[in-house]
Amino acid sequence: MSEAPHGAPIKTPGQLVAAIIASFAVPIVIIVLLVIYVDNSTRTGAGTDSLSEAEVSARIKPFAQVDIRDANAPRVYKSGEEVYKAVCSACHASGAAGAPKFTNTADWAPRIAQGFDTLWHTALTGKGAMPPRGGTSPDDYSDFEIARAVVYMANNSGGSFPEPAQPAAGAAAAASGAAAAAPAGASDAGAAQAAAAMAAMASVPQAAAPVAGGTSADASQAGKALYQQVCQACHAAGVLNAPKFGDKEAWAPRLKDPMDTVYNYALHGKGAMPAKGGSTASDADVKAAVDYMVSAVK
Repeated sequence: MSEAPHGAPIKTPGQLVAAIIASFAVPIVIIVLLVIYVDNSTRTGAGTDSLSEAEVSARIKPFAQVDIRDANAPRVYKSGEEVYKAVCSACHASGAAGAPKFTNTADWAPRIAQGFDTLWHTALTGKGAMPPRGGTSPDDYSDFEIARAVVYMANNSGGSFPEPAQPAAGAAAAASGAAAAAPAGASDAGAAQAAAAMAAMASVPQAAAPVAGGTSADASQAGKALYQQVCQACHAAGVLNAPKFGDKEAWAPRLKDPMDTVYNYALHGKGAMPAKGGSTASDADVKAAVDYMVSAVK
């Protein structure tokens, strides 16, 4: 049995020419296609852009940044919704770490029942997994803005707290921390009343007129004047747990202490009350104001 002879694929001069042209054309076409592909989808290798302007600027920029603000410009306060979205929503939107979930009335009902003062105090001082002020600082958000956020969350979850009154210029800084110092069980005097008292304390004149204390009559008048100018901001209505003027029951536990102790509280501050009520009155006038308030409950 014989085998068929093997023949060459190129048998004519035309086929040879076609094969030679194809051997040159096909690689050229492939190279052109590769160039187009690379040009349309540029990829940079690791480290190839390390000397670009953006990368160099990022490496040499200062670690700390200076934010220059106009100290005389009026402060623009954030709304309760803005503070909630920027700070509180991290936990309250989903109820993470035991936080009462936003708009969940069942979660908020027992907290709303405690009153605004308690909720505000908790927000400022922290509780459980929640850090004080939600992890921010007074420079980030004022006590007033924290109060707005509390009202916003509570009122969207079944509460009906009034919107806190905006403090007067400079009031937030001067009264910072007043609500945090108030006892957690303080009665709910209302957001507007507490904010108004804080504003009044902050607007106390810092240069009280000196009054001669030569006689007891002079001292009595000095005490009355200082009370009307400073102390009544809180003591007239019993705001922020201050013993109300003329209220014997409110003053009774205070007067169990020696008068020197009562004077010391007024001179150096206690709880939400700043030293000398936030004024620069003399020690004698402050004591006279204490005597004036005490005389009203005897």
